[in-house]
Amino acid sequence: MNDSVHLKYLAIGPGDLAWGTAINSVGYQEVAPGEAYPPGDHPSRYLFSTRRGRILDEYQLIYITRGSGHFKSAHLPHPVDVRPGTVFLLFPGEWHTYMPDPSTGWKEYWIGFNGSQMDSWVEGGFFSPSRPIWQAGLHNGIVSLYQDAIETATGQESGFQQRLGGIVAHLLSLARYYDRKETFSEISDQIARAKIIIDENAGTITPEELASKLCIGYSKFRKSFKEYTGFPPAKYIQQVRIGKIKEALTNSTRPVKQIAYEMGYDNDDYFFTVFRRLTGMTPQQYRNLTRGPKENKK
Repeated sequence: MNDSVHLKYLAIGPGDLAWGTAINSVGYQEVAPGEAYPPGDHPSRYLFSTRRGRILDEYQLIYITRGSGHFKSAHLPHPVDVRPGTVFLLFPGEWHTYMPDPSTGWKEYWIGFNGSQMDSWVEGGFFSPSRPIWQAGLHNGIVSLYQDAIETATGQESGFQQRLGGIVAHLLSLARYYDRKETFSEISDQIARAKIIIDENAGTITPEELASKLCIGYSKFRKSFKEYTGFPPAKYIQQVRIGKIKEALTNSTRPVKQIAYEMGYDNDDYFFTVFRRLTGMTPQQYRNLTRGPKENKK
């Protein structure tokens, strides 16, 4: 028996798109084994033939919590397996089709939305039609967010669109987070150890020494570290060093050059160049800004 909630044509006020995200639809549906898909009570605006597929004018984030099936899109023309814990993102203007396996059916949650915030994340490379699927796994927190969105959309109280926009951002961040956690499960412990070593030895450690301490070849370590953190090891160490220098500039009276030397910068000109490039100001300007104006002497 079909169990579903469809909330469509949600009210979008003049300021909702200006907020950055506006939600068009949210809901869930459960498709029993052997049941036709899409079910007959699927919203007419979103009806599609699984054979022909469809193209939407919005983003949709879909989460499968039960059953299995497959997904295809213009960027992924060969069927990709879908299982419990799979999240997939539909892009406006992108052809796609998906359906549950008749032998299992499935349960899906979805939320449809538009807005400049998502457009900017796509332009920034955080999301792409070439990689629309994530294996986030089953998490009560994700289901709770969808349920919260359904409840919020049902009430449609003042400011509900902004609340839904926040939920969408949270869902997207969790999908990426859990997927990356699963992808890097084999090296996450090593990266965590590397970060601890860097924090404790930021002024002296080199990337090559770091790889040696972890008993990993440097090339492999550099590649894994950059994929996991977004930084090459050398740049990450530099960021930690500058962070510790900024903290010392704010919370101590030690001379700037002494602080820099303690963090491994024995070339003053190089240090000042790096600090200005990363912060937009000199070390003394940063110290003056973060310590506040001096009290007038009486």
